[in-house]
Amino acid sequence: MATGLSIHLGLNHVDPVHYEGWDGALGACESDARDMCALAKSQGFSTAAFLLSDEATSAALAQSLRSAARQLVKGDLLLLTYSGHGGQVKDTNGDEADRMDETWVLYDRQVIDDELYAMWGRFKAGVRILVLSDSCHSGTILRDVSPSRNGAPRRRAMPTEVVKQVQKAHARFYRGIQAATPSGEKLRVRATALLISGCMDNQYSMDGPRNGAYTAALKRVWAGGKFTGNYRAFRDRIASLMDPSQTPNYSVVGAPNPVFEAQKPFTI
Repeated sequence: MATGLSIHLGLNHVDPVHYEGWDGALGACESDARDMCALAKSQGFSTAAFLLSDEATSAALAQSLRSAARQLVKGDLLLLTYSGHGGQVKDTNGDEADRMDETWVLYDRQVIDDELYAMWGRFKAGVRILVLSDSCHSGTILRDVSPSRNGAPRRRAMPTEVVKQVQKAHARFYRGIQAATPSGEKLRVRATALLISGCMDNQYSMDGPRNGAYTAALKRVWAGGKFTGNYRAFRDRIASLMDPSQTPNYSVVGAPNPVFEAQKPFTI
């Protein structure tokens, strides 16, 4: 029997000390994490980590992924869900066409996409990794990202001015992380990591009263397990329920695994 482990992160706020006074307030990310954890449990996953707001630190995520990498073997499945802000730092190792690395905005600092790729490299051949990210991964820093006003849903993206302030204040710190982390194209990943994210690189994921727009659509499509298609069909069905300004992305990192992609979502 295969093993299924799940890790869930949901951040309704971050530490303003690191983010130059910005607390990143959102309304539905912790609820997203709770709902995705409940979905995972209903499918037989064991919860390896459940991290909300100030618990969702870079160290806690790294420790959880290292532990999962040690435990999981060929045929096992890791489900990693993230709900929170997406951000950017300047790319210093030359693996991004737009010269910006995308990030998850964790409580104490941003986790760079290269760090996640490096984590996938720890997993054994044949391990399946499913990542569901309800966050913004903007492809350009030139577009203004500002907090929504007048009660409109918040964008799950760091405001442009905050991105600039954090970059200026912590440039050396993030350069050190990038220097110590191999760029994506130089890393050999033997596992298969499938990402279905809340939007494309040049779009924004929206918060909501109960769930983020992406998580809400995902739950509707899943319908308590009634959905019967594969992962690609799952993504396409979710996209069909969402505003065209927010189009879920589908991408695979690591070893090709067509059997994995052809399975019903969340199949251990």
